[in-house]
Amino acid sequence: MRRKVFAVDDSRTMRAMLEATLHAAGFDVALAEDGQDGLDRIDRVAPDLVITDLNMPRLDGFGFIEGVRARERHRGLPILVLTTESGAALKMRAREVGATGWIVKPFDDAKLVAAINRLVA
Repeated sequence: MRRKVFAVDDSRTMRAMLEATLHAAGFDVALAEDGQDGLDRIDRVAPDLVITDLNMPRLDGFGFIEGVRARERHRGLPILVLTTESGAALKMRAREVGATGWIVKPFDDAKLVAAINRLVA
């Protein structure tokens, strides 16, 4: 059974890069344009793992993660933050709201796929 990854990022280019990388690695991929779009779609998508940016319009990554964790169905869902940010305070805040891991953009395809495989194993 193929695993499904839900990528939430406001950059069309980043969504396309994630989709290409993850499809090539054998994952099914669903995409959302920002945190609000992600929350609106996550129940229908039913992913095995989420990748989210932090800086997005309408609802940022922190709000998105909090919204996901507020739903019983998704409390244990692995969530990777993929962002240009690398500050320790932001990483701590992301973990506090429920992020599972952190990857800095631009991402290395092999490292991203390896991280996903570890989390969905």
